[in-house]
Amino acid sequence: MASLGAPQLLGAAARCPASNLRKQLACRPAPRAQITVGHRRASLLVPRTASEQQTAPATSSPSSSVEEDLMQQLAELQAENDRLKAELASIRTSGPAAAAAAAASAIAGAAAAVVGSAAKVLEPPATAGTEAFMRQLEQGVAWPSPGTKFWEAPARSSPMPVDVGGGSSSVQPRDSRSLDVVHFTAELAPIAKVGGLGDVVHGLARTCLARGHNVTVIMPFYECLPQDQIEGLGFDMDIEVPKGKSWDGEIQLTTLKTAVYRGVIGGVPVILVRPADWDACNLFRGGRIYGGSYNELESYLYFCRAGLEYLRCSGQQPHILHLHEWQTCAAALLYWEVYSALGLYRPRVVLTIHNLDNTGECRQDEFAFTGIDGEQFATIERALDERTIGHNPERLNLMKGGMVYSNAVTTVSPTYAKEVLSGMQAGWLRSTLMRPEVNSKVRGILNGIDVEEWDPARDELLPANFSAQFPDGKALCKKYLQRGLGLDESPDKPVVAVITRLVPQKGIHLIKAALFRCLDKGAQFVLLGSGHCDGEFKAMAEQQFKDHKDIRLLVMYSESLAHQIYAAADIILVPSMFEPCGLTQMIGMRYGAVPVVRKTGGLADTVRDVDSHAPGEANGYTFDGTDEGSLHGALDRALTHFKEQRASWTELSATNMNTELSWSRSSADYVALYNSIAMP
Repeated sequence: MASLGAPQLLGAAARCPASNLRKQLACRPAPRAQITVGHRRASLLVPRTASEQQTAPATSSPSSSVEEDLMQQLAELQAENDRLKAELASIRTSGPAAAAAAAASAIAGAAAAVVGSAAKVLEPPATAGTEAFMRQLEQGVAWPSPGTKFWEAPARSSPMPVDVGGGSSSVQPRDSRSLDVVHFTAELAPIAKVGGLGDVVHGLARTCLARGHNVTVIMPFYECLPQDQIEGLGFDMDIEVPKGKSWDGEIQLTTLKTAVYRGVIGGVPVILVRPADWDACNLFRGGRIYGGSYNELESYLYFCRAGLEYLRCSGQQPHILHLHEWQTCAAALLYWEVYSALGLYRPRVVLTIHNLDNTGECRQDEFAFTGIDGEQFATIERALDERTIGHNPERLNLMKGGMVYSNAVTTVSPTYAKEVLSGMQAGWLRSTLMRPEVNSKVRGILNGIDVEEWDPARDELLPANFSAQFPDGKALCKKYLQRGLGLDESPDKPVVAVITRLVPQKGIHLIKAALFRCLDKGAQFVLLGSGHCDGEFKAMAEQQFKDHKDIRLLVMYSESLAHQIYAAADIILVPSMFEPCGLTQMIGMRYGAVPVVRKTGGLADTVRDVDSHAPGEANGYTFDGTDEGSLHGALDRALTHFKEQRASWTELSATNMNTELSWSRSSADYVALYNSIAMP
């Protein structure tokens, strides 16, 4: 199928970069000091004082005492009722001013009654850092039983008795120019999340919304999405999407009727696309985001075409198309080769590379799943996978095509951008990234984290909240986790946590080395994660370390348990072989943990070593090598610091909790990038 608007490889740079060779933003309600005034409404029923209770006849039976108590309260209510009737009659005969004064008097009286009655039954809050304060925090904790899935039950039976402060504000500066931004993504937190991609897209989109931009996320309508968690889900339109289909070993060009839905996920407006008749095909079907019953390559190529076709049919002209990862890269090729000539003229394209470990390969004939032949892209200048030159057949690489056809390319940290551009992390794409017209448009913007979701002062999944100003609750969270996991309940044993996908990138051999190092050094080690390298950890969990008092290997994933481990951890370990950004170390710091990380990618951008930076700047421990000795050196320094300089460790923990980790600065960098390439 012939394409429209083919790029001119020696000109028209402004047209095509290839030619250059609201849930509204709502904070959770802040926990308030809980005032208990008995089982009655304090404004009407005031408990008897201790002296009043002592005057009751000593010989009265419990039942007669209760009856007398109730009779007295009834009499008080009747008297109160008579008084209110009299006041109402008086107000009816007086003017509005008198009525307003009477109402104000009544409100003040009710408030005084509540405060007065509360004073009779509650002691004032204890001073933070004392045993009395800890006892107050423990009120209402639902202590877990070892061996149970305690993370699936509420951690508290009643709200926090004190407010620890420290909650984050969601207020963002409003930008002077409002842009229309459309994201194409395969994931979106919180309900379509597999890894960090979903968190990043959600955090950036929601923050840009708060800055006054019009942001929409287009994503597949996976069969496994929990529809009850999509606010305002409703049908928008049907569209006919050009698509190739495989038939008798060949690709035939046709169209696929596609259903488009609207909704809101986590405060972000979304457009969801899927085949109108799922019985006719299996695209995006199955019980998981990835690895379902569908052909992923075919599905994401179709998704890219469907998203662009929707924009054309709905008459939208966004300023920016922001693409994420290889799954959406074909949209850049299709936009410039097809849709820019069909009236969709205004968008400029940004591609964010979250991880170059996966780049999306496809045969030329498979690209026809988009509705156009892939042969036109099979050149070194465009999207040819250079590793397959001379093979039969030669293949395309979607990530390469996305980089060539996008107006701007970002990675998720400045150091990862340097590693990619220097060739250290570029792999076979090194030659493409060395081309001046590609190299010049690559930059790194550090990810942020959602500081409302990840907020120890407001986190409803924790047994106790805490902040840099009131850190006491962190010790209670540690005790809670130790008890729930059946570990030795010792505040003096540092908890070293690893929360990760168990894949080679994450440094599997170093995670294992850290486990045994913690065992030797008297520390506790908690692992939460799964992946295709988890077999050895499963075996250790079921055999060598089953019921161990200092080691717990949880080969699984639970979001609520992750929150509780972050809150309990003294040290968060991230020994990645490479790490484009990494959110784990930032979330750990947010919860007062001290990171121990390998100095690569975003880990190098976010963690500053205690022994080479001044207090207030330092926030963790780093190492450079990939060997066990390098890991041991950094981990040993952290463990020694915890055991021998506890006051200094506490200050370091508070520094980390106060670190600015939100999307505020990162979103400003993205907005500046958008403005630098957007049309008027």
